[in-house]
Amino acid sequence: MVDKDELKGKATEIKGKVTQDESEELKGKAQQELGKIKDKVKEAADDVAEKVNEFVDDLKDKDKKE
Repeated sequence: MVDKDELKGKATEIKGKVTQDESEELKGKAQQELGKIKDKVKEAADDVAEKVNEFVDDLKDKDKKE
């Protein structure tokens, strides 16, 4: 999934290339990386939430058996 920061970053990078503004180009690349990092953090948070929910469900099932 492409993050909005990745899209904005790509646009900024292209703008920098067209205008030959290296600073703008680098800013765009950095923004793209920020978007990728946000995606990875969200994936990790979703994985943790899923594992916690599974653990809680297992505890509930264990309590029902006792």
